[in-house]
Amino acid sequence: MLRLDCLRAVYSQLENCLVVTIMGATAAELHSLGHRPNFFYLQHAMGLASSTGLGLALSLPDQKIVVLDGDGSLLMNLGSLSTMARYRPGNLVHVVFDNESLLSVGGFPTATSTGADLEGIARASGIPKVLTVRTVEDFRTAVKDALHGTQLTTIVAKVEATGPTGYVTDLSLVENRFQFRRHIQSLKRQ
Repeated sequence: MLRLDCLRAVYSQLENCLVVTIMGATAAELHSLGHRPNFFYLQHAMGLASSTGLGLALSLPDQKIVVLDGDGSLLMNLGSLSTMARYRPGNLVHVVFDNESLLSVGGFPTATSTGADLEGIARASGIPKVLTVRTVEDFRTAVKDALHGTQLTTIVAKVEATGPTGYVTDLSLVENRFQFRRHIQSLKRQ
């Protein structure tokens, strides 16, 4: 299963959510489908997408937050799972694309390539709803269910270690921050 196919499958469902992505391939692939002001590409902050998403979920409880994370990023900040479980924001959907490698920084294998089980770690951390998916259709269904649900959910999507040829987008990272902030402010005025 390709991460890009997964993103295509749920792209239309992300329109009314705040979306935080990790750096590299995930950000570039989401951007390639069409940028929206509710997308925040967290470049140069590996490991912090889940923490950023948690902060947004706690401060904006009426807004669905979707974090598009990766195995390498999550492994750098496993403590975020127990912190998310402690606060259990029902408006947070945490998607982890597990390609068993640090694809965006050279393709080095991660601990999931030798048996680390992110679903098991998330469950043991106390995340109330956790599942692993291996097909695009299962991914689409899992995300749809999580977006319509009211429980903190972590979805581990096992994907191939392939990505875009480049990770640069035409969107300025500074402009992305301002645009995302303006979008959040417009939600608060509604």
